[in-house]
Amino acid sequence: MKRVEKIFENGDHKWSVVARDPKKPDYLIDTNEYIIQKGSDTLLTDPGGSEIFPAVFSAVTDLVDAKEITHLFASHQDPDIISSLALWMELTPDVKCYLSRLWTTFVPHFGGTDETFVSIPDEGKDIFLSDLILRAVPAHYLHSSGNFNLYDAEAKILFSGDLGAAMIPHDQDYLFVDDFDQHIKYAEGFHRRWMGSNSAKNDWCARVRELDIEMMCPQHGAIYRGENVTRFIDWFESLEVGLKTL
Repeated sequence: MKRVEKIFENGDHKWSVVARDPKKPDYLIDTNEYIIQKGSDTLLTDPGGSEIFPAVFSAVTDLVDAKEITHLFASHQDPDIISSLALWMELTPDVKCYLSRLWTTFVPHFGGTDETFVSIPDEGKDIFLSDLILRAVPAHYLHSSGNFNLYDAEAKILFSGDLGAAMIPHDQDYLFVDDFDQHIKYAEGFHRRWMGSNSAKNDWCARVRELDIEMMCPQHGAIYRGENVTRFIDWFESLEVGLKTL
């Protein structure tokens, strides 16, 4: 059963994580979803695949009425990111889904209409959640050719999608990275294989170093916070990725 944990709150500005499910089937990759609330608006990041929709829906509705979700953010096009779109739209038909311009003709195969999708240009885009400005930060080729992170400057949180993802063993269920050296072993193989370009990697590292980040929240694994955010960026910058690692 997925659980919901609040990770940030400042008045009506809140972040919560729908954490991975230790009882999910082994044949499915585990995921985290994040709920960002500001005023009357609610955004759900990478809402997940259709197979896990019941578990995600149950956890989300412990916190908010699903009909109150006004925005979806899809970091890229993968099925574990957004194949549940049609199911969410049955509940929230007017929801807006933000994603790279590259995928606005692909993701509609999962559901939605012309009015559902808001295209994000390659350079990024501001997303307004009530009076809060979120920033779609380019992370192209890491691992998708059209890929974005989502940055909240007020909360100092970066939703990093597959950046920082780790394949944590089923018998370990920690929410935050406390032992970086132990945790990063679960991330190394994934990053070497799935991150396709060293130049794109270096561009991303330079870009996010300019942001004030207190928490980096990936779609898989545990959340980095404090000095472990910088440790991850340093580690990733020094890692050889892409075809040469095969």
